Amino acid sequence: MRLIQNMCTIAEYPAPGSAAAADCCLGAAGRRLVKIAVVGASGVGKTALVVRFLTKRFIGDYERNAGNLYTRQVQIEGETLAIQVQDTPGIQVHENSLSCSEQLNRCIRWADAVVIVFSITDYKSYELISQLHQHVQQLHLGTRLPVVVVANKADLLHIKQVDPQLGLQLAGMLGCAFYEVSVSENYNDVYSAFHVLCKEVSHKQQPSSTPEKRRTSLIPRPKSPNMQDLKRRFKQALSAKVRTVTSV
Repeated sequence: MRLIQNMCTIAEYPAPGSAAAADCCLGAAGRRLVKIAVVGASGVGKTALVVRFLTKRFIGDYERNAGNLYTRQVQIEGETLAIQVQDTPGIQVHENSLSCSEQLNRCIRWADAVVIVFSITDYKSYELISQLHQHVQQLHLGTRLPVVVVANKADLLHIKQVDPQLGLQLAGMLGCAFYEVSVSENYNDVYSAFHVLCKEVSHKQQPSSTPEKRRTSLIPRPKSPNMQDLKRRFKQALSAKVRTVTSV
């Protein structure tokens, strides 16, 4: 996968149909658009994960995320898709409930799929997953949004607070794919997490068969004569010929 267009960033999530959204939307070129929001607690490596996916590079230090939108094109099953990845500010918990800003909620509503990130070095970030998954689905009532759970910082085993198996089990309970990654050391695992979401969204976006095709499929095909019918007709024709010869 290679970066076809330079990453573009915006300070805030653009309103649908706005000039900012149009300028940063590769879908305007006629390609199908896949929109992914990356969410999770502060300090779990969301921005590093996004930049690693987009550029294959790892940069250790980032400024606190203001909610940037990144754009690129990728190949999925032979088709070039426009991908928009929305990085989001870290989520906090107050009195055992999520504290989600309206900006974050807009990002989740906007998205076709979501990556939920936690760090194996931060148990509290793991505890957010169930509530955050529930919140995501509540913002998409009537449809099941594709979600991937990512356990980041797999290389920091000496300060591990969460066994990755717990993440795998929880993701299974939630019906999500799960990936354990080290953004700093392994690009392939990061790519796989995003690729599976892009592929699932792409399949969901496949147009259904047109009414014309459905009507055509309902028209019965003419029945082909079977062998028994052909033999019967041949015998009838032969008998008629014999009678004609006899009468002569």
